[in-house]
Amino acid sequence: MEEKKLDINSIIGFLLIGGILLFMLWQNQPTEEELKAQEEAKQAQIEAEKKVEEANDDFKVTPENVTAISATDSVQLANLQNKIGAFAYSATLASSNNEAETVVENDVLAIKVSNKGGYISEVRLKSFVNYDSVPVYLIKDNNNIFNVNFGTTDNRTLNTRDLYFEPTLTKSGENQVLSMKLKVSENQYLEYRYELKPNDYMLDFSLRSQGLSNVINSSQEVKLDWKLKGYRHAKSISYENRYTRLTYEHDGGKIDKLSQASDDEEVEGDVTWLSYRQHFFSSILVTDTPFKSVSLTSKDLVQDEDVDTLYTKSYAASIPLEVKGGELNHSMNMYYGPTDSKILKQYDKNLEESIPFGWGIFGWINKNLFIPLFAFLSGVFPYGIAIIIMTIIVRIVLSPVLYKSYLSQAKMRILKPEITEINEKYKDNAMKRQQETMALYSKAGASPMSGCLPALLQLPVFYALFMFFPTAFELRQKSFLWADDLSSYDVIAELPFNIPIYGDHVSLFPILASIAIFFYMKMTTGQQVASQPTQEGMPDMGKMMKYMIYFSPIMMLFFFNQYASGLSLYYFISNLITIGIMLVIKNYILDEDKIHAKIQENKKKPKKQSRFQKKMSEMMEQAEAQKAAQQKRKK
Repeated sequence: MEEKKLDINSIIGFLLIGGILLFMLWQNQPTEEELKAQEEAKQAQIEAEKKVEEANDDFKVTPENVTAISATDSVQLANLQNKIGAFAYSATLASSNNEAETVVENDVLAIKVSNKGGYISEVRLKSFVNYDSVPVYLIKDNNNIFNVNFGTTDNRTLNTRDLYFEPTLTKSGENQVLSMKLKVSENQYLEYRYELKPNDYMLDFSLRSQGLSNVINSSQEVKLDWKLKGYRHAKSISYENRYTRLTYEHDGGKIDKLSQASDDEEVEGDVTWLSYRQHFFSSILVTDTPFKSVSLTSKDLVQDEDVDTLYTKSYAASIPLEVKGGELNHSMNMYYGPTDSKILKQYDKNLEESIPFGWGIFGWINKNLFIPLFAFLSGVFPYGIAIIIMTIIVRIVLSPVLYKSYLSQAKMRILKPEITEINEKYKDNAMKRQQETMALYSKAGASPMSGCLPALLQLPVFYALFMFFPTAFELRQKSFLWADDLSSYDVIAELPFNIPIYGDHVSLFPILASIAIFFYMKMTTGQQVASQPTQEGMPDMGKMMKYMIYFSPIMMLFFFNQYASGLSLYYFISNLITIGIMLVIKNYILDEDKIHAKIQENKKKPKKQSRFQKKMSEMMEQAEAQKAAQQKRKK
């Protein structure tokens, strides 16, 4: 971040402004009579507020009056019992009948737990700040609700979020243990127990009851509701929202997600964990015993990036809790921390699968190749240099595939005159033309599809990297050259207006990547146009490819302007290296005269057909014979 310095003119200006303000304050200081009148007015206001407070408070417990209320004010106590029944005992405890918060923290987390509701009211990640250098809060200002809804034997329906818990903070070795109890009596209570270990993002959490078998109505469903609205932490809320998603594991290891782009809901069984992912940070609830049924909901809160700048998505989970012997007893864990595969993997609960590495082969490539490779490189080099080195390694590994593709294009280019001759010779006989063309390809050892196959082999690598860079936590807020944050877009100019899709800024890395793609496509498209024979009745592929030369870079420029600059850096370097490799192959490795001579030799050799080729040849000959017979009958 650029350091802001004051010049001498600014200092003089501030001194002048300060002097003027001090003079105005001195000139307008009140007289003794005005001060006396202000004091009398203040006392009158305090007395009035006190009377209003006394008139409006139906029942308020303080340490001074708790004994008198519980012993003598039977009317007020009866009113409270009518509202919350047996749990009126908990409300009469002065230590718990207030909205105070208990703090538990370690080296990485600062957590506040509210007495009202007994749930976590604030989570601050100590090691991180957002795009605006403000500490990262996952929970704050009532964006989180953790509530147990249950019926009682006296026909009431209660919500723990409305009731007051009594906190007890102790230590178990180096761990901090916070017990929040919602009491019916000293020996009858519902307890939330939080245990925080040193330097750990995971809390042990248990929800249990004691002596409430005659209080909780076990015939009525007991539900745990957990709701969270995800805060914005990145420059682009739309980009962050693209990677903000509710993910869960169910049915013995299956990973599923709710919709990323729209509102969605689902009911799943045997859920072992659910993750409220907010791009680079996650709030995860893990259960030791799978939840038999969970109703999940995700709502997209981003309608306009310029207006809706506080929250990304709203998540909710409704979980029926099993009551055994009239009591609740559930052991869980709560994770509040970075969406970092290295950290999540340490817990051995498959939590790293909440990160969108890509499905199938793409995810496998990321988890087993790119993540370990980048972890090694970034441990030795700065992050921008690590991306460049990884790009070089990937392109060198894929260079044999590129060589095969270029060799195939060279063969097709050499055969083009002969293909054109066949097309002219059999222009009125499509079947014969196709037959002769296939025979030429077979003898020469060439195929139009042989150039497509190498390109298809590279697609899994390209897509895996496309998923890797936006989710690589290591890149978050790491700078390189003019980019302040490789996990977000770089900015070289702010625009005074917003361009749809493009945005309100100019990023340089996408521009460089687009230029590199233009020259790469100009080289490859020129090769393809030169090698493709023109056939009657077919669209002009040359013209279409020329359009693609300009269309693809423009799409790249618009699409990647708001993507991670690390991804644009990769594509820029990758295309530069590819252009270099192609020039080396063309000028120093491939000799078209030698390739032509080899093709002519192959054509002279008797080519043994495979069973499939033989069958296809016979079918084509039969079709040709039938066509000739039909034409003869018509004459």
